[in-house]
Amino acid sequence: MCGRYAASREPAALVEEFDVEVPPKEELPPRYNIAPTNSVYVVRDGKPDEAGHHPRRLDVARWGLVPSWAKDPAIGNKMINARAETVAEKPSYKRALASRRCLLPADGFYEWQAPPEGALTPAGKKPPKQPFFLHPADGTGLAMAGLYEWWRDKEIEDPEDPAAWLLSTTIITTAAKDNVGQIHDRMPLAVLPEQRAAWLDPEAPGADVLAELLAPSNPGFWDIYPVSTEVNSVRNQGPQLVQPVSLG
Repeated sequence: MCGRYAASREPAALVEEFDVEVPPKEELPPRYNIAPTNSVYVVRDGKPDEAGHHPRRLDVARWGLVPSWAKDPAIGNKMINARAETVAEKPSYKRALASRRCLLPADGFYEWQAPPEGALTPAGKKPPKQPFFLHPADGTGLAMAGLYEWWRDKEIEDPEDPAAWLLSTTIITTAAKDNVGQIHDRMPLAVLPEQRAAWLDPEAPGADVLAELLAPSNPGFWDIYPVSTEVNSVRNQGPQLVQPVSLG
């Protein structure tokens, strides 16, 4: 599962990195403790123009996918992650996998490691889980594979009103491998720079592209270190959250 991540890069940097042609209408501040239902940046290929070209866009979406058929957007609160193993079969995700794929830019993500079995604090209580920050070891940004959907608010009569439409997203996760698996059994699916165009292409078969992304990451791809339990509270923000701490 991926339930918290950091994304501090400015829109201008993301526009350059992802070859974006349509910048966002809304600018988000740097954030170091992004949680479900928050507004996040997504990179996607938009509707084709007269020449059949899909302009690359940087948009703001709500984290937690709301299927177009949903009666209430609150369903998205439980749909923050889609499992790579079943995403092509689930009614909530399979249509989005076919042609509505996106990338979620991030600095890295957080995961919590459970204490060893039987471990106790000096007071005789079970120790809390230890948060870790995971990011690409080479210092580059992370692009997480995602899906997006548009949901129509029927209570707003005018379909031309921007408020009538909600753009939402989910992060695709896969089984954790190598050193990541020592922290947690799931992790977001990372999309390498050379894979991004194919993943975003709405004309490409989603299931085929997904299969190519599932190849194991190179050893040493991730840098992993413990961080302060301050990240446990979604109210806390700031670059100190991604700074390493000493254990013991």
